[in-house]
Amino acid sequence: MSGGAGNVRRRLERAAELRTYRGAGISPQEEAELEAAEEQERQKRKKVDDAARVEYLIRDAMAQGKFDNLKYAGKPVPGLGEAYDPDWWVKGLIQRENISGLGPKAILLRTEDAELDATLDAQFTEKQVRDILNDFNARVIEARRQLQGGPPVITKTRDVEAEVARWHERRTAREVEAPQEPEPRRSWWQRIWKGTG
Repeated sequence: MSGGAGNVRRRLERAAELRTYRGAGISPQEEAELEAAEEQERQKRKKVDDAARVEYLIRDAMAQGKFDNLKYAGKPVPGLGEAYDPDWWVKGLIQRENISGLGPKAILLRTEDAELDATLDAQFTEKQVRDILNDFNARVIEARRQLQGGPPVITKTRDVEAEVARWHERRTAREVEAPQEPEPRRSWWQRIWKGTG
């Protein structure tokens, strides 16, 4: 038995003795010792009870299957092993909650820059592409000028002429790859009408 546990045991034994003599007129010092020993026992019981309760709740949850099929069970946790990013929690929140339009300008511009080619490909005219690129470049320059703190703006401006040329190339490649649509099938009355005429 360790020294700490032996002291507690001796105090409890002494407290039990004092309890039996309580009615026989014990001294105030002995009364105080008895109260201290009882209080210590209550604290110890409370800690053991909390630990036992937690252990019970964990075992109960495991039995009910509440820990089964957790998101990253048996898989590597994303982001481990990468360089430390002080804005990891903001990026994670934006990604998890699919938030757009909120957050530091630097992060929003990075996200927009990554999706800019797809946005440009969805446009129909060269003027629309130029307008989007000019607006993007203006916002990048404005974000670099602001000194409000936050992550640094590392997004580069886009060369409008080069991006328009790339947009034309991608558009031409899509038109070449697109299969020719077959001639629409005529209804029965169109076939009869054309056949008789």
